[in-house]
Amino acid sequence: MGNLLNEKVKGNKWKFSPINNIEEANFNQTLERFYTMGVNGLVRENIQNSLDGHLPKSDKPVLVKIETGTIQTNDIPGINEVKERIRHLAGHNHYTKETIQHMQSKLDEQEVRYISFEDRNTKGLTGARNGQSGSKKDTWGIYAYQKGVHFEEEDNELEISRGGSHGIGKIASNAASDLHLMYFSNCDADGDQHIGGTVQLIEHEYQNSAYRNTGYFTDIEFTSGAEKTKFYPYENNFHEVFKKDTRGLKIVIPYLREKYDDEKEIIKSICDSFFVAILNERLEVHVNDNEITKETIADYIKNPAYYSQEYAEAKKEFTPLYLDTYLKAEPREITVNNIKKDFHFKLYFTYDERIPRGRVAIIRTVGMKIEDFKVAGNATKPFNAVLIGGLDEDEYLKSLENESHTELSTANFNDPQLKKQAVRFIRNLSKEITKVIDEAVQEHNAVDGKIDTKDILYVAEVQLKKDLQSSMGTVKVNEGKSLVKSSGNERQKERRDKKNKISPQKKEKPKTTKKRDPLKWQKSNEEADVNSEESKERYSAHPEMVQRVILNDKEIIKFDFSKSKQLKKSNSCDIALSIIDGMGKEYNNEFNLRDNYKEILDLNTGKVCDFKNQTIKNVILQNGVVQLQLKLNQTFNRSLKFVYYVEV
Repeated sequence: MGNLLNEKVKGNKWKFSPINNIEEANFNQTLERFYTMGVNGLVRENIQNSLDGHLPKSDKPVLVKIETGTIQTNDIPGINEVKERIRHLAGHNHYTKETIQHMQSKLDEQEVRYISFEDRNTKGLTGARNGQSGSKKDTWGIYAYQKGVHFEEEDNELEISRGGSHGIGKIASNAASDLHLMYFSNCDADGDQHIGGTVQLIEHEYQNSAYRNTGYFTDIEFTSGAEKTKFYPYENNFHEVFKKDTRGLKIVIPYLREKYDDEKEIIKSICDSFFVAILNERLEVHVNDNEITKETIADYIKNPAYYSQEYAEAKKEFTPLYLDTYLKAEPREITVNNIKKDFHFKLYFTYDERIPRGRVAIIRTVGMKIEDFKVAGNATKPFNAVLIGGLDEDEYLKSLENESHTELSTANFNDPQLKKQAVRFIRNLSKEITKVIDEAVQEHNAVDGKIDTKDILYVAEVQLKKDLQSSMGTVKVNEGKSLVKSSGNERQKERRDKKNKISPQKKEKPKTTKKRDPLKWQKSNEEADVNSEESKERYSAHPEMVQRVILNDKEIIKFDFSKSKQLKKSNSCDIALSIIDGMGKEYNNEFNLRDNYKEILDLNTGKVCDFKNQTIKNVILQNGVVQLQLKLNQTFNRSLKFVYYVEV
């Protein structure tokens, strides 16, 4: 029986490992994370892998050729076996059922779109003929058959400069395919040409046996009395799209998802993430007929068809500003300490009053941008900066990166001391850049002589009180402990003194006043409306309805809507936050909940709330009262003041 099964497995182009029982009924969660990142995640991962494979002794840039096109499904290696497996998949929850249904809807297509990434002036993968050897020197075996394993260079300096570190980035290619399918073709130093591939399904039953979720496009050899197996790659004799006859690696992704099939977004992603590598002639990228090189990259970044060239519009895309800053600004040295060690960076810095959002491009020495870093407390300052370190700095930044290389994070560390150092580093990074920002602000707003500001401050204070009273005030926390509420122009003692001066005979009859609902209707939030499936009524919350206190690493907020007519029939609502500054000016989209809170708990139910951007979703009203407990991030600014909105 075993020999018959072995012969059956060997006859298949795709190999899935058999298991006794199905235990995991979900798709790999990394697929969803990379799918959410879209084109940017796919382009970053594949180009980064090519940069990591640069020939060490070559002074030529890595060349990556990206091609999109159409291919007949019959020309895709082993595709019928993949289709047959997908037809037998069974979902066990809403997400898997929906995903499987989408995959199955693509199975009858006769031709499909594809994208390929082919690199040159790179090493390619080594040891393909050795197959699944387990040797660290055989990079084919690591790339083709192992998950979560990152190949490390023997040259420590070369390893530090490489972009990869988590060993899961290759799954970004699977996420770009409607069938979670990808192939890789390799040509090594000896000219040997091989092909492999992976498909990411779920654990499933097929022909009366259960199998793991990952399938490998590979040959197999049975050893030790047919009890042990070893994978070997196929010789590459397949369709032209899969050919790779020059040294290096080629990734091919058939059944390309529609959202990835966007040449303009591919080019923008290259410019966003690798403008430094391209300007330093470490990288050259061709996208179909477009060539992005040191000489041409500015033509794309300065082209209004790709990027807005108006400073006032630079609120989410900062690449045109980064380009100018990097090319025109003289770098200055800044030192950032993490308790244990000093790290030294070059900071290219520009201050311009026209810039609406201040961001710092943090760049690895390989020339890849990690993130658009927000300097704590300076997100709306008019500056732009590019930060680049050396090898020591690169090594530490690498340890802080998340798995998709898009953010500095402290979540990678389990050791309390290392986590503490990471928190201190990120905090000190903001602190040191803030010094440069403050210096620029003073330089551009210099004042000659002395000015008596008493009258100015008095008028500003009076106007601020009027503005706050006419809208809805803010919630103020005194030293992070007790609540202070705005109560109008007159203090309680003054009102009491006036009352005592009026004789009983002359007391006026109380005036009847119309009771004001503590919620005030507001125009809809445009950003929320675009992203929500149904429109909601939006109201501003009067400060008397809100109690807020900060204790250690937690913030507790209570909203009392029991006197509000609008919420009498509601069992739940959304709560939105908006920052307000000392002059009463509101900043609608500046405060991001995920940047400031680790977790938000609904104290009425004990359940964790979903939250996104500025909005906390579906909090429960219990007798008209909402109670929330928010766990603070280390970088949370405790002096912030907020305006609160209710959406029902």
